[in-house]
Amino acid sequence: MTERQLQEPTRLVLTALADAPRHGYAIIQEVLAISDGRSRLSTGTLYTALDRLLQQGLVRIDSEQVVSGRLRRTFALTGQGQDLLAEEAGRLRSAAVEVERRLAAARLRPNGATV
Repeated sequence: MTERQLQEPTRLVLTALADAPRHGYAIIQEVLAISDGRSRLSTGTLYTALDRLLQQGLVRIDSEQVVSGRLRRTFALTGQGQDLLAEEAGRLRSAAVEVERRLAAARLRPNGATV
């Protein structure tokens, strides 16, 4: 699909939607859980990202309901969004394997000598 890596907020939002549709507040809470509290999305950042992801066809509106007089939308990944997230997971996995390979090679060199 793309050779470009996803920005972290986009990857986290897509990951938050990977296993179930969620509304905005639930996405924010999932991002906190996924990142062990390291990434906190503001509502403005989240809805800007969701609007962009909707336009790109990576997420869709799963349902809409009025709760306490306010519209609550639930978002879900599309097939294209699932494919892109799987591609990103593969890219990250490959990068991690290369890091581990290089670190292991460095440990084998005597006295940490460089080549």
